Amino acid sequence: MDQAEQLRIIKANQQQSRPLARVITVTSGKGGVGKSNTSINLAIQFRKLGKRVIILDADFGLANIEIMFGAVPKHNLCDLIYQGKSITEIITWGPMEVGFISGGSGIAGMSNLSRDYLSYIIQNLSQLDAIADIIIVDTGAGISDAVFGFIKESGEILLVTTPEPTSITDSYSLLKALYRHPRFDENTTKVKMVANRVAKESEGEILFNKLNAVVARYLKIPMTYLGSVPEDVQLARAVMQQMPVSIQNPGAKSTAAYEKIVQKLMGKEEEERQPRRGMAAFFSHILERRN
Repeated sequence: MDQAEQLRIIKANQQQSRPLARVITVTSGKGGVGKSNTSINLAIQFRKLGKRVIILDADFGLANIEIMFGAVPKHNLCDLIYQGKSITEIITWGPMEVGFISGGSGIAGMSNLSRDYLSYIIQNLSQLDAIADIIIVDTGAGISDAVFGFIKESGEILLVTTPEPTSITDSYSLLKALYRHPRFDENTTKVKMVANRVAKESEGEILFNKLNAVVARYLKIPMTYLGSVPEDVQLARAVMQQMPVSIQNPGAKSTAAYEKIVQKLMGKEEEERQPRRGMAAFFSHILERRN
């Protein structure tokens, strides 16, 4: 999709009631659990279903998405915020026309911007609703201010964890911090878990049941289980070759797992109960609280 086509889509949507994109925030309690890989492969599976997808790489200071896609962006989110670039100029198109936006060095220093300029930025970001059906926000790992700024404003959180004990405890710590935040609303925030790098499906179910039991008892946060992704040598090989396994090896066990997860996310019941906020509402809360 070239820039002219993006501009035509934006203009057409501005002339009518514009649908809101579905924003899915993918996060984890610790690094190295396969979070960014999950984001990319879910994006590919959404594309296979005909959905327009953009990934926002919000793991600031790193470049996981662009490295995994083997693409170098000309511009990033910082260029929109501080250099006046348009939303279409900061989107890089990867395999299967999955768009991604590099976060650059992040959104620190927003407190120095005027409210009028913040409104301008939010208006630009809201144009993503005209370009994408689904926006995947790939956060950093852990409980940093940058990560928490995104997950506390998200209506749909996809938590990636592994059977490693540290991954489980860090996932619980992340959810505990979310629960204690005054803006958290269990009625509007849906937490969904993916068990990554499991030896077999039953291991993923056991992992979810363990974490969910503790979360339900002490935090009262409702969680749902999306499924598991197996430890797969084909996935590791695809990462080394900077190509999503969902493209490189459609027959891989991990590819089938990602496909099942997306089918569950796109199920009629799941779609109907998931409120659409769009990018304007999502970012306005984040940016305004930095001003």
